[in-house]
Amino acid sequence: MSYDKLGTLPVYIKALELCKISREIASYVTFNKDLLKLYQSNSLRDIIADSILTDSNLIHQKIALAETKGCHSEKLRSAAFINVMTRNIISYCNGLEMDGVKEKEYLNLLRQEVISFRKSFRAWRKSFRDNNNS
Repeated sequence: MSYDKLGTLPVYIKALELCKISREIASYVTFNKDLLKLYQSNSLRDIIADSILTDSNLIHQKIALAETKGCHSEKLRSAAFINVMTRNIISYCNGLEMDGVKEKEYLNLLRQEVISFRKSFRAWRKSFRDNNNS
């Protein structure tokens, strides 16, 4: 698949939505509003927010890599990596909650977006088997 057609891929669209909501929530919960410098902060909340941003960005990049390479083994590696990243984002939400973020609705919103992404992700991952068997 070419980069031009990625925008029509449902899992890629969901990954971009996850990235967008992650960015908005990270911006809201951090003490340091300069999102590009979160990694320099000593605040646990800023470090967790930076991790959410990093992982959500890596998800759509891995989908793009898997789709443009077209190699079955690359798709499987990307799928395993994405699975870890989505679990991490859920864990980061728990970490922010433990750090005292009062707006749990926003964290629940991010969790729901991860769950929604996972549904699309499962369908995408299932397509590997379907395409490999044909």
